[in-house]
Amino acid sequence: MAGLLDGKIALVTGGAAGIGEGAVRALAAEGAAVAICDRDRPKGEALADELNGAGGRALFVEADYLNPDAARGAVQAALAYFGALDIVVNNVGGTSLRPLSDQSANSIERVLNLNLISLLATTQEAAKSLRAGGAIVNVASTEALRAAPGFAVYSAAKAAMAQFTKTMALELAPRGVRVNCIAPDHIATPGLAGLMDRDAVDRDRHVPLGRLAGIEEAGAVICFLASPKASWVTGVTIPVDGGITAASGWRHAEGGGWEI
Repeated sequence: MAGLLDGKIALVTGGAAGIGEGAVRALAAEGAAVAICDRDRPKGEALADELNGAGGRALFVEADYLNPDAARGAVQAALAYFGALDIVVNNVGGTSLRPLSDQSANSIERVLNLNLISLLATTQEAAKSLRAGGAIVNVASTEALRAAPGFAVYSAAKAAMAQFTKTMALELAPRGVRVNCIAPDHIATPGLAGLMDRDAVDRDRHVPLGRLAGIEEAGAVICFLASPKASWVTGVTIPVDGGITAASGWRHAEGGGWEI
C-alpha cells in the first residue's frame, strides 16, 4: 500500500534522537524522504544508514542549532540534495532546570538560540521553497501552556513558538502551507532522562494516563499533522502529554479520581 507521504520530502531538526527521531521514523514509514539535521553525527548517520538500508531515502546533515547560519545552511543542504521540500519539523531544543536568578547571559542566549532563534532561521529559509500543500510542525512543550518554575527562559521560548505557529499559519495559508505545533510532555527522551528519574516519572500520579510515552507516540502526531489527513488543520498547538495539561490545577485523589 502507498504511504501517506509518498513523494514528499521532509526536514527534521534535532532528528537524530528523542522526539526528532520519532518524527523521522514516522515520516519515513509513510514514504517521505527525510533530511535528518542534528549536531550528533554518529547517531544521525546511523539512523540515515538504517532507513536507507530499509529502502527509504534519508540524508544526514550536520548542524549546530546554536548558530542561526547553520540552521539556514541545513535547509540549503537538504534542498541541494533532494531538490525540493514539503515538510519541516522544527524539533530541536533543550534546557536545564535552573531559576532565572541563576542564569548567566550566556545560558539565556543559549536556550533562546536553541529553542527559538533556530526555529525562526529554519522556517524563514525553508518557507521560501516549501511546495504548495506543504506543512510545518513545530515542537514546543507543555511549558508553553502552563507555569513552570525553573524553566523561565525555556517557557518563554516555547510560548513564543506557539504564537509564532498561529502567525505563520496565516502568512503561509495563501500558498496552501499549513503550520501547526505540538506541546509534548513526559516523552521518553534523553533530555527528560537528564531532568527526571525514570522510575519517578513512571510513578507520577499527575499524568492522567499513568505512564511515560514513547518517542513513536509523539512522532505519530507529528506525522499526522504533516500529512493530508490533517488537511483542514492549521494554526493550532496540540498537547501530547497524557492529559497533563487537562489536569492542570487538579491532583489525583486518594482512592481514585481527581480533586482541586
